[in-house]
Amino acid sequence: MTTLEMLQAQRRLLVRQRVRMMVNQYEVHVPGPDGESEAAMVAFAQQKRLAFREQVTIYTDDSKQKPLLSFKARQALDLGATYDVFDQFGNQIGLFRKDFGSSLLRSTWHLEQPQLGTVTGRERNQLVAILRRFVDGLDWLPYHFDFTNGDQPAFSVDKKWALRDRYVVDIADPWLDRRLVIAMAVALDALQGR
Repeated sequence: MTTLEMLQAQRRLLVRQRVRMMVNQYEVHVPGPDGESEAAMVAFAQQKRLAFREQVTIYTDDSKQKPLLSFKARQALDLGATYDVFDQFGNQIGLFRKDFGSSLLRSTWHLEQPQLGTVTGRERNQLVAILRRFVDGLDWLPYHFDFTNGDQPAFSVDKKWALRDRYVVDIADPWLDRRLVIAMAVALDALQGR
């Protein structure tokens, strides 16, 4: 079984942020037998803080020897930016974009994959969404995103209570490219405050 086949078979991924001074780092693991503990690392991302034009490469592990995917903003300083997602060879596999108008009160993202259409994700809790926007210092509040394709669940990203940001990603759609899911999960943490 190839790495991509193993990744595509996953129904749950665990994402954890590493705390570093000048960069955001993210580890993506498959879950252990209990579904909650971290087993093998399947992806590692590093994002420079305050980058003028967002570009993130996600590797197969923290040695950063083998790229798995990358995403890059089409334009610098765009509030409703579109991010193209590429495989390890530089071929586009999809994109995601923030819906700026809908995100004023409740963050909304659109993820597109060829032959699958548009998957839309929104913050689950309207009250938490509003509090995070208008009350300073509430960045620690957990948030949850539900992504759907029409009325069908595609995947969800649940931020857990922890000293470091930790997310549980549950994937319902078997056709959804797990690399796009990983890109979106990392972006939700790295880009959410922008």
